[in-house]
Amino acid sequence: MPDQLSELVESPGARPAVGVGMVLLRPDGAVLLGRRIKRGETPTWCLPGGHLEHGESFEHAAERETLEEAGLTVAHPRAFGVALNVVEGGLAAGVAADFTTGEPHPLEPHVFERWEWHSSARLPQPLFPATAALLSLWSETPPPPGWRTHRFAN
Repeated sequence: MPDQLSELVESPGARPAVGVGMVLLRPDGAVLLGRRIKRGETPTWCLPGGHLEHGESFEHAAERETLEEAGLTVAHPRAFGVALNVVEGGLAAGVAADFTTGEPHPLEPHVFERWEWHSSARLPQPLFPATAALLSLWSETPPPPGWRTHRFAN
């Protein structure tokens, strides 16, 4: 079977969007999710994250997006894998980090209504598609339909 990521990247005219999602964890294991209310989209719950900028590492992009969206700095960011949307195209990299201090605030209120900590055993629904894929990769469960996930070696 051909490598689907290579096919997507090498297809003439195809330029997949590369995004990042930050799995920010408190010591009790709760994960930070934002209530995404972006115009033209169904409201969903979403990890802090966004698009990779030219020259950025996955870790730096996820740190930057978490600071821009929720006003939080993180400790020890580490990329753990990627999720490939095989239906619509696009790639999302998962980055995990430890929560340090502070309270999350919706610094982009046109995108996020609020931020909340949720138990990974009881996640709110619906999840933003890339968030669902990255959280399945993080928890080592099967990805949602239309997604393929690939964990990085430790």
